[in-house]
Amino acid sequence: MGIALPTDFEARMHGQLGSEYDSFVAALESPIPTSIRLNPHKTNALSDISDTVCWEPQGRYLAERPVFTLDPLLHAGAYYVQEASSMFVGHVLRQIADNKANIRILDLCAAPGGKSTHYASFIGQGGLLVSNEVINSRVPTLCENMTKWGCPNAVVTNNDPADFRRLAGFFDVVAVDAPCSGEGMFRRDATAINEWSVTNTRNCAQRQQRIVADAWDALKPGGHLIYSTCTFCPDEDENNMTWIKSTFAAEPIEISIAPDWGITPIEKDGCTGYRFIQHLTRGEGFFCCVFRKTDGSNFSAKKLKNKVPSVPKKQIPRLQDMTSGTDFEYYLKNDTAIAVPQSIAADVLAVADALTVRKMGTAIAHIFGEKLAPEHDLALSWALNRQAFNAVELPLPDALRYLHRDNVFVPDAATGFNLVTYNNLSLGWIKNIGNRWNNLYPQNWKIRMNVE
Repeated sequence: MGIALPTDFEARMHGQLGSEYDSFVAALESPIPTSIRLNPHKTNALSDISDTVCWEPQGRYLAERPVFTLDPLLHAGAYYVQEASSMFVGHVLRQIADNKANIRILDLCAAPGGKSTHYASFIGQGGLLVSNEVINSRVPTLCENMTKWGCPNAVVTNNDPADFRRLAGFFDVVAVDAPCSGEGMFRRDATAINEWSVTNTRNCAQRQQRIVADAWDALKPGGHLIYSTCTFCPDEDENNMTWIKSTFAAEPIEISIAPDWGITPIEKDGCTGYRFIQHLTRGEGFFCCVFRKTDGSNFSAKKLKNKVPSVPKKQIPRLQDMTSGTDFEYYLKNDTAIAVPQSIAADVLAVADALTVRKMGTAIAHIFGEKLAPEHDLALSWALNRQAFNAVELPLPDALRYLHRDNVFVPDAATGFNLVTYNNLSLGWIKNIGNRWNNLYPQNWKIRMNVE
């Protein structure tokens, strides 16, 4: 039985694709490619996967879809399960900003975190990533995925796009992966088909314009806007592309692509967008275009209204022992010590002063008087000093039981806090209190399916 597409969608796609329409429908009824993107800080256990995504060096296709929930490497942040076409934003970023030091990136519509984890791999030690999600209920998933990825140079915010006008001229890159009608995901998401309508595509196009308009001021002069959707609809794609050019001081930027990638350039009114269509590319439907801002002024730092308290000085040497890789400033929130790289501390404080921050830097330890209890965030962070903790390596069955929050027998655990690892990648903490080992994996992250 073939896929049931909306009649109005079929009619429009016939017009867009012409003689290629039947090939397009056949592709929608074909098996869905499974792809992941490797974490360059944690990929030692995945080096044998060789089927690379053409436009993303860290992207890999898998021969079949495994039960990802039962792979501890997923929970360790060794990779992110991501649709291959959407990895194209990394290719874009390498072309527009590969040599830019201390880059500031805003991922405006970030949940669940696929593109944000991608940007986090790009920014290096001196850059800053702000991952924003306006829908409050989606923020915990974004925070979880950013924690697993491990980047200490990231901030998660929960704001409306209009709030970013408070940071006018702040960002080098603003990425708007705009909420859309989801046509490019029809073969993997029946809900997108059921919710589709012509009216909805028009509403999406108007909402996308509002989001871009609200975020435009946050770009500094010479900064770049990356606009993307997972739809084929011209109103949401090329028509919005030309709207951006005609509405703002926006110079269209062309991105080099290889002919054998199967990406379709969409040219209109002096702009070029890039469309991924299932019968031509090994991935789902996607659209992307890029602009450079040619006006405006740079961000002007103001006196902070809300001071973020620092950690008591007597605790800092112990926190420094727990972290490595760079120099940090240590702040205190709800009795939790948070490490922020010194190179971006002023920027992070400016963001925290202007916006609603749900996560920043790396949570290092909860402070109980003179005692420190390491945070789960630290276990997964690139900032972790592995030498500061005894590590206990678990085989697969025990690692799964740990992630299930079962009691795990660990005879070689030292007294106190121990780092739990699988394939030498951190999963979290256990605490040996003498007569038992307390499993400290976060309750709301635990595997809920049967692991036996």
